[in-house]
Amino acid sequence: MSKCSSATCGAKKDSGSVDAALARQNNEISAALGRIKNKILVMSGKGGVGKSTISVNLALGLAGRGYRVGLKDVDLHGPDIVRMLSLSGRMDGPLTKEGKMPPMRYSDKLKVMSLESMMENRDEAVIWRGPLKNQAIRQFIADVAWGELDYLIIDAPPGTGDEPMTVAKTIKDAQALVVTTPQNIALADVRKSLNFCRHVKMRVLGLVENMSGFVCPHCEKTVDIFKTGGGADLAAEFSLPFLGRIPLDPRVVIGGDDGKPYLAAGGEGRGPQAFADFLTKVEKETKGKTAAAQPIPMAAPLAGASTCGCGGGPCNPDTCDC
Repeated sequence: MSKCSSATCGAKKDSGSVDAALARQNNEISAALGRIKNKILVMSGKGGVGKSTISVNLALGLAGRGYRVGLKDVDLHGPDIVRMLSLSGRMDGPLTKEGKMPPMRYSDKLKVMSLESMMENRDEAVIWRGPLKNQAIRQFIADVAWGELDYLIIDAPPGTGDEPMTVAKTIKDAQALVVTTPQNIALADVRKSLNFCRHVKMRVLGLVENMSGFVCPHCEKTVDIFKTGGGADLAAEFSLPFLGRIPLDPRVVIGGDDGKPYLAAGGEGRGPQAFADFLTKVEKETKGKTAAAQPIPMAAPLAGASTCGCGGGPCNPDTCDC
């Protein structure tokens, strides 16, 4: 993030400068979000349920149906999006005439932004606390030339911590697409995500049950390794739309490793057909339900205090909750 063009970077440490810089960044965020119709946060309280797989294939599937799509990876400690799409190179090209950073392009319909594409060594650990993560996510909106989009898909890490909280506070009209697997342990953690959405007043687009049955690559029969039906039951419990069941298929793993996602590629098989039905339900749930982007409230720092990189006010790295 050393090349950031955000107004908050390099701001003087007096309260007036930080105040003005944060106001400018808020305006840039509001302007960028105003050009994006649907913002979908793919999240889950449980790790390993396939959020990135769902995010990547959802973005590809929507782009394949003619929508203008952005895919933003806010899993800052474990970004996988660029690898799953087999995108190489670094985001170090020239800025646009507006001073924005151009995102990576997978196709004419799909733009991609990930911290990993900005790193010299993609295997280097990102050791950041909340304030830095908060500012990076804000810059991924304010400083990137997303342009006009029909969908912005945001891939989040597991849990209900800094990253989803920053998205909820920054993108007021974001909608949550919650991913689960069928077993009770996963469902227990997903309940926390649903209650998080209630707490931050984020609309839940729906719930999808991933890894719902194993599809044998030889005979195409399905074996319920993790059971099945738990996602539908949880959606009914919370009165939420159930968006479908995506089976566990070895070709999904191979596609992710090879940078050639399988589910959105079409073709025959239970996986692609189940995913096509899922895409149709996502289209239905987002049609005409997106509110206008709202301005972001600005937190004023204490006068005369030093500020951290998040721009949100005085920061002690051990206690900052911004």
